[in-house]
Amino acid sequence: MGKKNSASPGASTSTRAKATAGERRPESAVDEVSGDEGSGSDGDEDDDEAQVEIKVPVAMWDFDHCDPRRCSGKKLARLGLIKELKVGSRFRGIVVSPKGKQVISPADHDIILKGGLAVVECSWARLDDVPFGKIASPHERLLPYLLATNPTNYGKPWRLNCVEALAAAFYIAGFDAYAERLLSGFGWGGSFWKVNRTFLEQYKTCGSAEEVSVMQERIMDELEQSWEDSRRGKDRGPGEEEDLLVRNPNHQNLDSDSDSGSGSGENEDVDGSEGEDEDEPGPKSEKHESLALSRNMETLAVAG
Repeated sequence: MGKKNSASPGASTSTRAKATAGERRPESAVDEVSGDEGSGSDGDEDDDEAQVEIKVPVAMWDFDHCDPRRCSGKKLARLGLIKELKVGSRFRGIVVSPKGKQVISPADHDIILKGGLAVVECSWARLDDVPFGKIASPHERLLPYLLATNPTNYGKPWRLNCVEALAAAFYIAGFDAYAERLLSGFGWGGSFWKVNRTFLEQYKTCGSAEEVSVMQERIMDELEQSWEDSRRGKDRGPGEEEDLLVRNPNHQNLDSDSDSGSGSGENEDVDGSEGEDEDEPGPKSEKHESLALSRNMETLAVAG
């Protein structure tokens, strides 16, 4: 699969600071989550009638790559919030897909209003097994830079799971209530807006996919500058104060290990290892990897 960057064509592709070393954008921005996605327990289903009704189609193509007990897409299906599509079915709304040519933007509002929103539920490690040619949609989209808040990949760039991907698209396109409805079925769901609020609000001010790409580039530049400032503060020595005027709220969990630059932290779950308790709103370790950036990012894909 060819490599893409959803940032603007004129953006710099020069090698970035050491914060980017060894970290590449994963083949998927929606990573398989090994923690039990049934957070909040199925007892939450009793409160469905009091929740906002999603009045547009929400769907997924599910390739059964994930443990159904630990799959956010399956959880949404149990809650009656998503419809499973058969391979070969055509979806006329927005589809978050690795085949997308542009990022989701507020300009997609009317398409979602008329046709709905869908996602491909698969493991990013098994993209070659997905018959993308049989997943038909005239409106395929990528996601811009965001941070996962699911218990397994908390704080990791791009590694959103299925419900986070759908919520992100809804937020950016102006359907905040629908995003919150989907996330409400997960004990950690409220963290997604809290952690990504600054990013999402900036994307929501854009008028087109091109503007979202430019905004993404600006956000990543600011994150990198913040990382550089933090590094300089550490280099002054343990006895000197950090001289950061404003602390980025998305870096509140950054600790002394954050400069390792590796994406292979203890929360990595590509091998299906046991994740964290889904009822916990944050990670076991407070390591926050929001600064693990890369300009050599691989194609954005969507998985459950």
